[in-house]
Amino acid sequence: VQLVESGGGLAQAGGSLKLSCTASGLRLEDKSYVIAWFRQAPGKAREAISCINSSEGGRKYYADAVRGRVTIDADDAENTVYLEIRSLKPEDTGVYYCAMVLGLHLGIGRQGLLQPGRYRTWGQGTQITVSS
Repeated sequence: VQLVESGGGLAQAGGSLKLSCTASGLRLEDKSYVIAWFRQAPGKAREAISCINSSEGGRKYYADAVRGRVTIDADDAENTVYLEIRSLKPEDTGVYYCAMVLGLHLGIGRQGLLQPGRYRTWGQGTQITVSS
């Protein structure tokens, strides 16, 4: 199983970007999964952004730092999870990673689902650079 992120690049503050995370080696529509997005700014720890949990009917979770500015969506038929980031800020600059864990995940809650240690498969990351 592999994950490949795309859609990063240079953006102006106030703009938007839509990232894609495409899975290969499996069909998401046949699986229970959680797919999350994380980011890592230079010199900082990896930070959770959002996740989507198929075990909970596609329930979406967002970190407080980005709530209201990001939307996560899954297209199981396309084997892809998207992350749209709006009202970009220079502090959104960093490498954005998607990650996946398979299996049922029920009753865990946002804090648990956004822990990077939960995830077994990671993409290589895509860079976002936001200029002011």
